[in-house]
Amino acid sequence: MGRAYSDITFTQGVRAMQTRMGSRENYAAFDRATDRRDRLTGREASFIGARDHFYQATVSETGWPYVQHRGGPPGFLKVLDDKTIGYADFRGNVQYISVGNLTADNRVSLLLMDHAAQKRLKLLGRARLVEAADDSALVETLRPPGYRAVIERAIIISIEGYDWNCPQHITPRFTEAEIAAAVAPLHARIAALEAELKERGDTR
Repeated sequence: MGRAYSDITFTQGVRAMQTRMGSRENYAAFDRATDRRDRLTGREASFIGARDHFYQATVSETGWPYVQHRGGPPGFLKVLDDKTIGYADFRGNVQYISVGNLTADNRVSLLLMDHAAQKRLKLLGRARLVEAADDSALVETLRPPGYRAVIERAIIISIEGYDWNCPQHITPRFTEAEIAAAVAPLHARIAALEAELKERGDTR
């Protein structure tokens, strides 16, 4: 965790609870840290670029949090520079809850998961909505190649802070592609053995 993330998330109430539960001293060093970690490094960029989904939280005008799943082909969430990420907002169920929330409060929290490797990255930022009609060139830079979906706008997020979460309690899960890659050698071995048996004339 960097100073930027702790400055945002360790509110007075959070600090009071940490003190009550005996963990405040564990995190006190972040108050003096000079490394803010509010700029993405190659590690974060690589992780972000490999994701095919993430969860995004916004806040409504009445103070209710709203979490939405966002999905697409790997790399649909793009790193534009070390302080900026963005993605194409595909047309969905046209409820526009996240987009509506962002017109009143531009703060977002993103959770990116790699279940297979038991890794997660949390991002805090401020989002800017760019309608497709207003900047078609920007929208096109965010369009995933070959992905058929109607893009209504670009969502550009300025990074305020990030944190790599610990792997504890992350249940490993695997995508179809990850499973296929893992069992490919087994299929190849089975095919080779079957071919060998066929060549020997053994039909058992």
